[in-house]
Amino acid sequence: MSAVASADRLKIARAAAARVADPELPFLTIEDLAVLHAVEADERGQVTVTILPTYSGCPAMNVIALEIETELLKVGFPDARVTIANAPAWTTDRMSPAAREKLLSNGIAPPEERAAKRRLFAAAPIVACPRCGARDPERVSEFGSTACKALWRCRACREPFEQFKCA
Repeated sequence: MSAVASADRLKIARAAAARVADPELPFLTIEDLAVLHAVEADERGQVTVTILPTYSGCPAMNVIALEIETELLKVGFPDARVTIANAPAWTTDRMSPAAREKLLSNGIAPPEERAAKRRLFAAAPIVACPRCGARDPERVSEFGSTACKALWRCRACREPFEQFKCA
C-alpha cells in the first residue's frame, strides 16, 4: 500500500472514530472531549485507535470502544482494534473550546479553564450558573448524574445544575 493510500485510510479511520458520541453526554464527541487520543496503522494496515478514559474506571469506555469498532466497520476496517490507555493522563485541559461551549449550551457548567495541579486538595471552584451566569452557587453533591459531574444549585435563580468537574 502506498504512503498516500495509507495516509488517506488513516484520515478515514480517524474521521469515523471522531464521530462517536460520549454515551453520557451525547451532544459531545470523543474528539470534542479529547478522549480520542491516536489513530495508527501497523505495517499490515491494521488500524488501532487509542482512547483515554476521563477517569479510572469510567463505565462509558467499553461503550465508546464498541461504538468506535462499529463506526470503523462501517467504513471498511473490519479488523480495527481499540485500546484504552492511561498515559498520557486525560485532563479537562484537553477539552476543546467547542466542548466547553456545548456543555454550557446544554445547561452544564464547564470545568475551569486550567486544571490546578493540586485541584483535589483545593477549595471548591467558583462556578458560574449556566442559566443566569451568577457566580454564587452552592454545591449540593460532589457527584451528579455521573461521577465526572458535581451537582450545584444557583442561589440567584434557584435552579439546579451540573458542573463537569476539573480533572
